[in-house]
Amino acid sequence: MKSWPAEKRVTIHPGEQHVSRDRQFMISTLLGSCVAACLYDPVMRVMGMNHFLLANKRYSKDMPVIASEAGRYGLYAMELLINNMLKAGAQKRNLKAKVFGGGNVLPGISSDSFFAVGEVNSRFVLEFLEAEKIPVLSKGLGGDHGRVIHFVSTDFSVYVKPIARSKTIEVEKKEQQYWKKAINQREQEEQQSEIQFW
Repeated sequence: MKSWPAEKRVTIHPGEQHVSRDRQFMISTLLGSCVAACLYDPVMRVMGMNHFLLANKRYSKDMPVIASEAGRYGLYAMELLINNMLKAGAQKRNLKAKVFGGGNVLPGISSDSFFAVGEVNSRFVLEFLEAEKIPVLSKGLGGDHGRVIHFVSTDFSVYVKPIARSKTIEVEKKEQQYWKKAINQREQEEQQSEIQFW
């Protein structure tokens, strides 16, 4: 991997996704509570990865995440990735998945805060892929550490490297800021919609 030229690699961040048909390409990301779905069509040789975090103040263990308010944002992230892969020539019936992230790395886990988001992200991505009949061939979800992942197009392998506890906490704090920003943005959009309705 290290011998590949720089233009053959891209790093994505929360809220981003990337699709490629290049036969020598690598997509990388750094995960704490966030989840990355690595999708590929081995027949048409199209690959894509997203990096997302569901944003909601409260999560229910009794209902599927895919049907929840928070799940709506995960649906957008997954559908955007799949649609961009289809535009690049992938066929949905050929898609395979490998999923990573969803760690719970900070103390104080509860069902009504950011600290539950890793588990919720993991539940969502598995529910979505099952509903879409996209097989999950590999996964690395949960745990108490962050991960660096590298998704390569040569054979669609995903290389996973756990990161140190200190680095994991740093990543988690950045993700928490992203989570709060996403919730505030959603609340503002909802308020604007109510004003326009009335």
